[in-house]
Amino acid sequence: MTTFHIIVLALLQGVTEFLPISSSAHLILLPAVTDWPDQGLAFDVAAHLGSLAAVCAYFRHDILALSRGWCLALARRESNPEARLAWAVLLGTIPVGLVGLLGHDFIANNLRSPLVIAATTVIFGVLLWLADRLGARRRELGSLGWRDVLLIGAAQALALIPGVSRSGITMTAALAAGLSRAAGARFSFLLSIPVIVLAGGLEALELVSAGGPQPWGQLALVAACSGFSALVCIVLFLRFIERVGMWPFALYRLLLGAWLVWMFW
Repeated sequence: MTTFHIIVLALLQGVTEFLPISSSAHLILLPAVTDWPDQGLAFDVAAHLGSLAAVCAYFRHDILALSRGWCLALARRESNPEARLAWAVLLGTIPVGLVGLLGHDFIANNLRSPLVIAATTVIFGVLLWLADRLGARRRELGSLGWRDVLLIGAAQALALIPGVSRSGITMTAALAAGLSRAAGARFSFLLSIPVIVLAGGLEALELVSAGGPQPWGQLALVAACSGFSALVCIVLFLRFIERVGMWPFALYRLLLGAWLVWMFW
């Protein structure tokens, strides 16, 4: 890939990783509608590293508080709000981990076509709009129960299908459970940390197993561009949704789905 291709794809991955519009769909579709080469496994590892750095940097105080609260709860054998949220993040990650291990090959071989992406983009765009429109939006993270966590975690597992969007489906489930937009987005972003670690770790193992030299300079550029765009996206998105809501992302998904059907039907 050229430097221009690398920068555009890395910026795209960073932005779409945390917006409710599906990063995997956009990275699959761009080579499909252009003559650009597939970005490859090394690119994915570097891009995930950049996105992980961005979300950890933004939520660094939350991560420290959750880690401290979790350790104190284990040491003292008593619960606290931070420990409960930390357990919620871990519990919410289990479904996507299990589905990823059991269904990865099937999804990779059967559910990456443009028409599948068109369908999931439209369907889950409508569900996002409905959840935002009809949800109570009154609850905060402290009110999360285990049923809520399992609902959001099970929804997150669907995001392994391209076009669903991990952030989109978890925010949809959170809004449907009555969480506020800010609380739903915050929980979604915290859930992304172990998911990105797991996905990036598996890709890194595959990359090491494949062997061979790597273009470390290009990979550093990928990580930097992905991390920068992801951090900017998180900051702006959290400000934006409180004022405007989710309808612009739902509308974008509908338009993208319609265009894909027109292009590939």
